[in-house]
Amino acid sequence: MRRSLIATAVAALFLAATAAAGLPKAGVLVPGRSLGGVRLGESPRAVRAALGTFYGTCRGCRHRTWYFTYRPFDRHGLAVEFTGRRVSGVYTLWRPSGWHAPHKVGFGSSALAVHRLIGASHTVVCTDYEALVLDSAHARTAYYLLNGRLWGLGLFRRGASPCR
Repeated sequence: MRRSLIATAVAALFLAATAAAGLPKAGVLVPGRSLGGVRLGESPRAVRAALGTFYGTCRGCRHRTWYFTYRPFDRHGLAVEFTGRRVSGVYTLWRPSGWHAPHKVGFGSSALAVHRLIGASHTVVCTDYEALVLDSAHARTAYYLLNGRLWGLGLFRRGASPCR
């Protein structure tokens, strides 16, 4: 009897943790540290614990990449890249509503506002957009601009290209 009670309690805790996991409604970028609660160097298991198991896998990506979205076939969400068995990059997909950088810098902010409030150090020109990047000791934080406005956020290993 006692074993079945313990097994039931463990199962309930597991289900509660699984139900709580998911893509945040209002994700936050912590420069050099995390995006949407995902940190560089985390394992796939830790990512699943934080974001759940509702994700798609990129077929043409250079690195194993998982796409977490709010609904099936929705383009808004978060991409998590792995090199080996660890997170090597994480970035927003399109412009998930409610997500922001420090100082409440949100999507649609001007490049000037991002430079002034964040202090991004230099610009990397990608094919169809630009990335304002800020390097720290172990990470590269990217603020993606499209037509001069903040379009996305990213976090990568230091020195990695933010172009995707």
